[in-house]
Amino acid sequence: MRLGVDVGGTFTDLLLHDDAAQKTYRAKTPSTPEDQSIGVAEGVRLICEKAGVKPEDISLVLHGTTVATNAVLEGKGSRVGLLTTAGFEHVLHLAKSWTPGPLFGWIVMDKPDPLAALKDTRGIPERMDARGNVVTELDEAAATALIKDLCGSGIEALTISLMHSYANPAHEQRLREIVLEHFPEMHVSLSSDILPEFREYDRAITTVMNDYVRPIMTRYLSRIERRLDEAGVRCRLHIVRSDGGLMSAEAAAQRPVHTVLSGPAGGVTATAMVARRTGLQKLLAFDMGGTSTDVSVILNGEATITRSTDVGYFPAKVPTLDVRSVGAGGGSIAEISELTNSLRVGPRSAGAMPGPVAYGRGGTEPTVSDANVVLGYLPPKLLGGDMSLDLEGAREAVDKVGKPLELSPEAAAQGILDIANEVMLGALRVITVQRGLDPRDFGIVAFGGAGPLHANAMAQVLGCYPVVVPHNPGVLSALGFLEAEFKNEMVRTLIGSVAGMNDAALFEHFATLREKAVAWLDEEKVEEADRGLTYTVDLRYEQQGFEVSIKVPAEVVEQASGLDTVLDDFHTTHERLYGVRFDLPIEMVALRVVATGATPPVEEAAPAEGTTDIAEATMETRKGYFGGAWVDTPHIDRDKLAAGARIEGPAIIRQYDTTTVLLPDHYAEVHPTGNLLIWPTEKKGA
Repeated sequence: MRLGVDVGGTFTDLLLHDDAAQKTYRAKTPSTPEDQSIGVAEGVRLICEKAGVKPEDISLVLHGTTVATNAVLEGKGSRVGLLTTAGFEHVLHLAKSWTPGPLFGWIVMDKPDPLAALKDTRGIPERMDARGNVVTELDEAAATALIKDLCGSGIEALTISLMHSYANPAHEQRLREIVLEHFPEMHVSLSSDILPEFREYDRAITTVMNDYVRPIMTRYLSRIERRLDEAGVRCRLHIVRSDGGLMSAEAAAQRPVHTVLSGPAGGVTATAMVARRTGLQKLLAFDMGGTSTDVSVILNGEATITRSTDVGYFPAKVPTLDVRSVGAGGGSIAEISELTNSLRVGPRSAGAMPGPVAYGRGGTEPTVSDANVVLGYLPPKLLGGDMSLDLEGAREAVDKVGKPLELSPEAAAQGILDIANEVMLGALRVITVQRGLDPRDFGIVAFGGAGPLHANAMAQVLGCYPVVVPHNPGVLSALGFLEAEFKNEMVRTLIGSVAGMNDAALFEHFATLREKAVAWLDEEKVEEADRGLTYTVDLRYEQQGFEVSIKVPAEVVEQASGLDTVLDDFHTTHERLYGVRFDLPIEMVALRVVATGATPPVEEAAPAEGTTDIAEATMETRKGYFGGAWVDTPHIDRDKLAAGARIEGPAIIRQYDTTTVLLPDHYAEVHPTGNLLIWPTEKKGA
């Protein structure tokens, strides 16, 4: 019994998989922003009740969390102190001395305060050079006095980020010893541990961000482990990393910066799984929840990993799945702009409490979900009948923003959806058109509670077909957590020309990183048969400002020879990515070893016997607003459909965890895998 838990802004999604019976169980419960662990505990109770099992029967809990992300975005992290090399106290303020586009300095930028204030920063008398040689010895007496002054001022966590510590961490390690001698309870992070790479600002801000959210994450994980224990769950808790891998709760408490994209990672992992099982190798992940929408690209059945991401204004140089997010979701609030007297949707959200007006929890402002209710796209009851919607309340709320614009409730609701769709289309264009990809070459996988409501409209504009609605779209991110594998990355900065590099020393560094990787796998208790190690080098042409990661075959590392093939791969990859190769010396930047621990795949039994007769699967016929008019629209019970069933649009396809809107001039077919595939009618037989 493996349990995936995805805490969203509106709902907490859970998916329990019984490996023996090859069966999954779904549950959704309102999120509890005041303490997310309350909603998780309630979800565990609910899903165990649905599955007819006891909490102690659960063998593994995999949890995606937005705690770290929200703390940074909302500016509600901890007070962090920073120790840096004397003379470099303004490293966080200077940053990269670059103004984000499209401002470029000719418009005043409201620059956010650094995550560690200057008054909480101390310069330590010491200095290393880029080769790790000591230029100035550490002045321990002065350092001790500065540490006592800073740590006694009320900071909650301390970052130590010294110049060139990636080359020699000795001074950082000694400073940590001094801190813990005098302040043993202090949360301390070393940049040489969190990000042992060159580029001073990236290393400093990533480590400071780790400490900014570390006390909050530690408290949260402590609460959730306690509530799971009180609920009867006896297994270990694991957290999903930003790159789609897994880490223990203990590791997440130490390095929470690796969870800044924990939530969206599950959906991307699950989309890659859908690609493998359907044979559709090019897919766009479209995850629309209550507060935001996350989009990503799957190429050749694989998700794209990037080595850095932005959390609000701040960069975090950690491995992450390449995900773009926009503030448009089912709970996004519609309002009239005071400046332009026009309709605006988001980024403000009604969240979980009070939520959309239709949810009947005290919400008063119209949302995207309310617009879907007004147009007849959402049924009167959700979650298998457990949640009733206030249809009249939603209509009245939408009418409030429609009247000043002389719009009917239907026209206002359609306008709300059009604006929200345009915001989400912008994100999809960024990951396709702006990267030279033709969206018409891709299908789109719709998931999240609201994804299937809007995906057909997205596809219609972009030409992305088929629209794939998975069997469990509302809890697909939780399913992705179950598909995740344990993962960690060991890195060593090693800058120099390949031509002048000592190959023996190079492979010795790989051996050292491999030892660290194996030690980590031991800590995570990964079985030998499930272990994997991959090797990469970051290469660039001499004087370039960016690198390209190239895989190094395991036999090259084991035999300590054969770099020529790796260099050939670099030239080929550079040409494929940027359209050019140069006859220039190649420079090495870093070595990496990625350790993985495989988890059992989620094997679901074939879809239950159903019917291909749509009349038998029709629950009722209700009015739906399509093409500017009300149309009698069948509401189909998806759970009664067998493989091969075909539905002509318009139609509303209902299931426990989401609702799918099938537009006119489209049809949907149930794939043998249980996925629902939507095509334009003119592509019949495609």
